[in-house]
Amino acid sequence: MRTADFDYDLPPGLIAQQPATERDDSRLLVLRRADGGLEHRTFRDLPGFLRAGDVLVLNNSRVIPARLRGVNSQTGGQFEIFLLEENALNDWWCLMRPGKNARLGTQIRLRATDGTAAKIMATVVEVNAEGHRRLTFSGTPDLRRELDSFGEIPLPPYIARATGQAADRERYQTVYAHPAGSVAAPTAGLHFTEALLKEIRARGVEVCFVTLHVGLGTFQPVKTETLDAHPMHEERFEVGDETVRIVNAAKSSGRRVIAVGTTAVRVLESVAARNGGSLAADRGRTSIFIFPPFQFQVVDALLTNFHLPRSTLLMLVSAFAAPGETAGRENVLAAYAAAIRERYRFFSYGDAMLLL
Repeated sequence: MRTADFDYDLPPGLIAQQPATERDDSRLLVLRRADGGLEHRTFRDLPGFLRAGDVLVLNNSRVIPARLRGVNSQTGGQFEIFLLEENALNDWWCLMRPGKNARLGTQIRLRATDGTAAKIMATVVEVNAEGHRRLTFSGTPDLRRELDSFGEIPLPPYIARATGQAADRERYQTVYAHPAGSVAAPTAGLHFTEALLKEIRARGVEVCFVTLHVGLGTFQPVKTETLDAHPMHEERFEVGDETVRIVNAAKSSGRRVIAVGTTAVRVLESVAARNGGSLAADRGRTSIFIFPPFQFQVVDALLTNFHLPRSTLLMLVSAFAAPGETAGRENVLAAYAAAIRERYRFFSYGDAMLLL
């Protein structure tokens, strides 16, 4: 398929710059996959679309304060350091700006979020083919434990306002976030409140979790002319025994498995592909690239946000919306056009979409 087939025009004013006043104040666009029918609802209506015996699978990864500030210890030049992945204790791959000044051996003194200089030093020890820098940190027993003091929550690049706002530390995080490791939020889960999850459980819906640590690649558009030429990024995941038991039992008895977010879909379908269609406890990395046509083995319904043009996430949603190469894409782009007409809010802090 061609990448250009997944393009659409979005008025910039519809890109959400702030979260909704309350998490579940968001709107909910419901797409019926069988006929492409649409309903305009609110997120608080979600429990009404669920039924006893359904399984709701959420990604519980926690966003780390991945954006750091620092100063070249020799020249005084300023750096922005974006943590990408931890290799070992105090050893991280990072994206740095300005990268051209971050040569091998450069030493950078971190600054706390209040602007004061810190005891922690970072040293550039390697540069990879993508231009990412490998940094080792000294002056701390464990950089992870210092991130709340030195790091900022890394908002997506399309949010054109100051980062590091206090409210973002709470709102760019799901209420059930636990294992830290993402540099971007699994945004479909941002709409849930503890009260809403309690109501969903009270309806007889089983709630369980997978972990996928969202990487920076989630924001990268597909730049190749065709989808099969795109090099898909890897992300770390884990599925535990309890989720395996719950999901496999649901599938064997014909009950629905509802994935919250494209990240949950990637985990479930990756693990199923390795195990003949069922789940098994697993951890590792996935580079699965889901685009039309794709045979889903686990997921029966999908809750997601609205995604960027030409993104792998939009392609995944299109594959889920209908079988075949074109029907799902046409359904999704028609739904997006309706959402634009109705002034839905798009992307990470925006509204949600339910595909049934």
